[in-house]
Amino acid sequence: MTALGTAGAVLLAGVAVVVTLWWTSKRRNDFVTQEQRITFETLHTAWSAAPPLRAGLVPDAARKSARHLRTLLGTPALALTDEEQVVAWEGAGEHHSAEALGLAREVFATGRTRAFDVSCAEADCPVHTAVLAPLTVEGRVVGVLAAYSREASAGLVRATNEVARWASGQLELAELDRSRTRLVEAEVRALRAQISPHFIYNSLSAIASYVRTNPERARTLLLDFADFTRYSVRRAGDFTTLSEELRSIDQYLALERARFGERLQVTLQIAPEVLPVTVPFLCLQPLVENAVRHGMEGKVGPGLISITAEDAGDEARITVEDDGIGMDPEALRRTLAGKVGATAGIGLGNIDERLRRCYGDDYGLVVETAQGLGTKVSVRVPKYRAGVHAD
Repeated sequence: MTALGTAGAVLLAGVAVVVTLWWTSKRRNDFVTQEQRITFETLHTAWSAAPPLRAGLVPDAARKSARHLRTLLGTPALALTDEEQVVAWEGAGEHHSAEALGLAREVFATGRTRAFDVSCAEADCPVHTAVLAPLTVEGRVVGVLAAYSREASAGLVRATNEVARWASGQLELAELDRSRTRLVEAEVRALRAQISPHFIYNSLSAIASYVRTNPERARTLLLDFADFTRYSVRRAGDFTTLSEELRSIDQYLALERARFGERLQVTLQIAPEVLPVTVPFLCLQPLVENAVRHGMEGKVGPGLISITAEDAGDEARITVEDDGIGMDPEALRRTLAGKVGATAGIGLGNIDERLRRCYGDDYGLVVETAQGLGTKVSVRVPKYRAGVHAD
């Protein structure tokens, strides 16, 4: 580097340091205007109140959010109630909390913001009035926000009403979260229900056929059947490890081999590094069941199913492929769009939706198929995602 180039680099580095120190000082000390500071402090306080509200009107979470909500309103005291109790009191005058639920009943009845006078025998108590605003979810009053002060000014009434509307939005999101959880649970139950009765019948028939001729194999198959069904109907959470899912698949394939014999050929290539990766519960077994169904039905000769799981940096990549009759691409598109078709694959739309909900739209199923040319289903799963862990 030339002397001029070195001097220029030093000068640029010095300017960068000066700019960094200036910006750090501006952030640490003063905003450009008082309005900016007020905006920042208000948004920061609202942001701090939001996560507890997302847990709903439960005492521990309500107490945390009440502290920030009182800061937003600048009142001596604030209470949150549900239909049955005062779930949080924040600030002075807590001896008034016993009266809060009685006042709240009028708001529950009318659904409107109300102001009340509050009598108190203590001379230094700052609580003389209460402004109560409804907390609503989907048009239904689920709670009340009560702001206590020395006087119920028009400004306090408007502010309390607006804060209650904002808090209601957070409670709506909490209900949405719970609805999503219930939906995921329902989808898993639907997948369990799709375990084919024909598969159960055929598995038990295959096991029965070995009872006299090969009792030891019948016993092994019966244990595989018990473990497979126990895993499929377990009441655990929404996620499992790839290792556990593959173990269940191995038991399923052992039962199908007992039925099809040498006609069913299976190859597995599993990288040990991806075995601990967390995956949605029952996200792979239906893909393998689908491969057996489409790989064997209508075929005179053997059917080949290939299962691979590869380490791809920060992802695990899993494919399930068969050389069977394939699927109608148009029927497949309808299934993945939520318009279920019995001929387009067991649970594909369900699994695709769950993957997208867990990891984002980039992680849906990729299906390559054509009638008569087999089917290949690919799944990508991040090795780590916040909030996703095996139960």
